[in-house]
Amino acid sequence: MDSLRRGKIKIKNDAIVTIQNIVSSVNLGGTIHLEKAARMVPRSMYEPEQFPGLIHRMVDPKVVILIFASGKLVCTGGKTAEDVYCAVNSLHILLEEKELMIYD
Repeated sequence: MDSLRRGKIKIKNDAIVTIQNIVSSVNLGGTIHLEKAARMVPRSMYEPEQFPGLIHRMVDPKVVILIFASGKLVCTGGKTAEDVYCAVNSLHILLEEKELMIYD
């Protein structure tokens, strides 16, 4: 803000920054059987003709995780880093419990 003011740009108030959405990428280190996951993981949708990843909508924390067969994930909608860690950890445990992860 100070650099803008030094450049003769008028600014009334300093900006208020709030984090609304954290997008993160994760590699679980193995492959995931998406067909089985779509049947066994609640609140999931998988339509490979339209999108190559499984879409998982988590309730708590409220995030959406895109899951790819490569074992890579994209987590969106978290408000804090803790939301992201909690969501990814919960999903990873679920995938392992249901034996949907394959490690090479």
